[in-house]
Amino acid sequence: MKTDKTLVHFILMGGTIDSRWNKRLDAIELNKESAIPDYFEDYQLLDDTTFTQVCTKDSRELTAEDRKNMLKTIEESPSKNIIITHGRFTMPDSARYLKEHLKRKDQTIVFTAATTPLIAFDFSDAPFNLGYAFAKTQHLPAGIYVSLEGRSFTLEEVNEYIKQGKLHEVFSSEER
Repeated sequence: MKTDKTLVHFILMGGTIDSRWNKRLDAIELNKESAIPDYFEDYQLLDDTTFTQVCTKDSRELTAEDRKNMLKTIEESPSKNIIITHGRFTMPDSARYLKEHLKRKDQTIVFTAATTPLIAFDFSDAPFNLGYAFAKTQHLPAGIYVSLEGRSFTLEEVNEYIKQGKLHEVFSSEER
């Protein structure tokens, strides 16, 4: 367990976790600015936090340039503890991209997401997933992980589930 005060760096990519309800459109839409920094401002955390908004997009709309910017932000980060908020649809693709291109091997990188936006929904899974990802950066060894609904998966486990056609098991809280 890491016991010294650490810096946790949030890399904000968008996704449902960083969306809001638009009453006029009667639909969920992405925030122009991430709500996650303001959310964490209300907590007195033992660790320092910093936030970098790379983009606010549905993960199905992420481009190669967005992923390059994500990679550059991580490579240049002073932190060894990284949380990436991201849409669920292409999270495995972005994790694989990092695995293939990331030169640094000293960081614990945790991807997380939500099925319901963080703000203005009483029963959102976003607060739990953010807190769980925050805790996992403190306890997992260096590597790339996907953490959702109280479970963490290595990229290799995610890839194996995809090969087996069981990706829903990574993104579901149902028992395996």
